[in-house]
Order: sequence, then structure tokens, then C-alpha cells
Amino acid sequence: MHITRVGFGAWAVGGGDWAVGWGAQDDADSIAAVRHAVDRGINWIDTAAVYGLGHSEEIVRRALAPIPPSQRPYVFTKGGLTWSKEDPRAMPRRTGAPDSLRREVDASLRRLGVERIDLYQMHWPAGDGTPLDEYWGTLQDLRKAGKLRAIGLSNHNLAQLQAAHNAARVDTLQPPFSAIRRDAASDLLPWCADHDVGVIIYSPMQSGLLSGGFSEERAAALPADDWRSRDAEFAPPQLARNLALADAFKPIAESHGTTVGAVAIAWTLAWPAVTGAIVGARSAAQVDGWLAAATLELDAEDLREIARAIDRLGVGTGPAWPLEEDVALTDHLRR
Repeated sequence: MHITRVGFGAWAVGGGDWAVGWGAQDDADSIAAVRHAVDRGINWIDTAAVYGLGHSEEIVRRALAPIPPSQRPYVFTKGGLTWSKEDPRAMPRRTGAPDSLRREVDASLRRLGVERIDLYQMHWPAGDGTPLDEYWGTLQDLRKAGKLRAIGLSNHNLAQLQAAHNAARVDTLQPPFSAIRRDAASDLLPWCADHDVGVIIYSPMQSGLLSGGFSEERAAALPADDWRSRDAEFAPPQLARNLALADAFKPIAESHGTTVGAVAIAWTLAWPAVTGAIVGARSAAQVDGWLAAATLELDAEDLREIARAIDRLGVGTGPAWPLEEDVALTDHLRR
């Protein structure tokens, strides 16, 4: 599969009525956002069964239904998180049991209205005692059965990635990655580059903090059913540093005639191992705010300026310099 450099992330369109939702969301706006992204050339959508407890997958199906099959984007989804119908706001369980995964795949096929899922990823390592080789073997069996085209891992560490890959090729890894959360660059990205494993990163704008449109006032006003209202990155002292980093992106955005959000996404795409970035949107207008990231090329001076800002502000952890041929320059960032 040849994918565009950015893809539509459908986490937020699942709505707010579950443990890790983004607050109330209008389904009509969600459908319009998905269709607008496809109309503008985006050729893949990333969702998960747990987003809105199935609702996000249903929205993706409704959004793509009028599009001729030959023109539809690839659809990626994830499983391994199960929930209680009696208590939908309870935190989902990390489930790797083979029978449960088979039921999840069938349910996702029904909700998405497809005969085969283009990429199916284990959302998190199992927390129910199921060994990695058992749930990874189940995904291999489902691929052989024709229900899955490709299989990958999300939110797995290097040891887990290596163990799975030794058993059967991991097609993709999906880690969190942004200028704020850079830990994947320490080990996961280099390993994937060395082993030709695709990397589709999520939250390149750190869930809106690096969009250029966030503020302390907006963070304080987040509703209780928006998971960000309980996240440390959206509260002092991290919040002020994160917003200061977004401000440091503004001169770069102005020099390229683009948005702060596009610069934040392009920074993740500057890392050689990164295949594509998942970018969420809740409206067509938000899609327009980040589409330019697909073609934006940050030069060495842009990347140097960002690395200096990260260092000066003390934001996050992990490497801040993506260009291998210029690694020595990191020694001079403080000068």
C-alpha cells in the first residue's frame, strides 16, 4: 500500500460518551470532515473499535458509503480493547484472548462495511495474561483467512516489537510521536528503519497543543468528557512549556506561508523512519489546517530552530534532531 504522508485520524469523531472521548461531536461534521479529507487527496483513515465504543468505525462507514469502491481510501483499524456495555465510561480492558480478537475483527468488518480490513493493529499489549505470541499468531491466522490485508502493532515497546517480528513480519508500528513526546526516536524509529517496518505515528500535534490554536484558557475550559481535561500535558507546569513550543513554531510557519499545526506535523515527517502521520479532525476546516503538512519540507535551519526551542524550554524527552547526516550539530544547539 502506498499511502499519503498524512492520514485522517478518527479518534475524536467517536464522540465523548466513553472513558477516553473528546467531548460531544456532531456526526454530520465528522462525516463532512472525512469526505473533505478524501476529496483533498488523503488516501487512508485510521480508526479503532474502541473509539466511541464502535461509533467511530460506523461514522467511517457512513462517510465512505457514497464513494465508489475504486476511489475509497484505505481503512486501518485497531483491536484488543474491550468494554463493558453496562458501564461504557469504564476504562476499556486490554484483551488479547484469541476468541475475543476474532469476535472483534468480525465486529469491525460489520461496522466498517468491508470484506477485508486493510491494516489491523493490536491497539495495546494485552493485559489479560495472553502472551504476545498468542495474540500475534491470531492476527496472522486472520490475515491468512483473508479478513486482514496487513497487521501491525500500536503502543508496543521495542522488546515486544522484536519478539513479534521474529515470529512473523510486523507490517507497521503505530507509536505516539510529536515534538513534545519524542521517546520513539530513541529506539523504535531506528529499529523500524533498519528492518523496513512502516511507521505511522499518532498525535503529531500532541492532541492539539501544537496546533497553534490552543491556549491556557481553552485548556481550562475543556469539558469533563474530554480526556485532555485530565492529562498532565494540558495542565501546569507542562502546559506553559508546551504552548511556548507552539509559539516557537510561528516564525517557521510564517516563513513557509503555512500553519503552526502543519509545521508540527512536518517535523514528525522529517524523521526518515516515519512513513506517515495520523492527524485528527472534527470538521472540514480543521482538515484544511493541516493538509499542507503532506508537502511541507522543513530545511536544516528550521529543524535546528525547533531543536533549540525544545532544548531551551525543556519540553518532553527524547532526541530532537532528525537528520542523521547532521547529528553532530546537536552538540552545538546550546550555542
